[in-house]
Amino acid sequence: MPTEAIDPPGVTWLRVSPKYITVRIAGWALGNLLVIAVLSLPLALVLGGWWRGFPLWLAAAVPAGVGLLALWRLLLIPRQVRAIGYAEREDDLLIRRGIFFQRVLVVPYGRMQYVDIGAGPVERGLGLCTLKLHTASAGTSADIPGLPAAEGARLREQLSARGEARLAGL
Repeated sequence: MPTEAIDPPGVTWLRVSPKYITVRIAGWALGNLLVIAVLSLPLALVLGGWWRGFPLWLAAAVPAGVGLLALWRLLLIPRQVRAIGYAEREDDLLIRRGIFFQRVLVVPYGRMQYVDIGAGPVERGLGLCTLKLHTASAGTSADIPGLPAAEGARLREQLSARGEARLAGL
């Protein structure tokens, strides 16, 4: 259910690429496989007979519980990606994200110090990038992940030009 605080009136949100779901799933898989492998070591030791005093139910329950939690997070990834959006307005850039805990960040063009684009190996393979906005305050830096590379380059140039124009006007 949209609220006025989260969705200002008259704002048309641009969404990130659906390919970003693949990037998030790749990160999810790598991280969760490592965690579950480490948490499964006691189970392997108990089943192998090297750790006889440890309860089998506990050795199996911990990796199983973490696996179920990981599957829940996997199911949320597509919805989380669809919740990411941005909107260019005359004086500022809005960045929206979140399902349960929604957040809208407003970055005035005149406060931007520099705009950075980065891409990891999976992002590069899919033709995506992450745009990072840096402001004078360390706590207000923002990023827009999952942008198509051409849109990221366009947005970088547009935001840099608007930032310089607003800064010159001060």
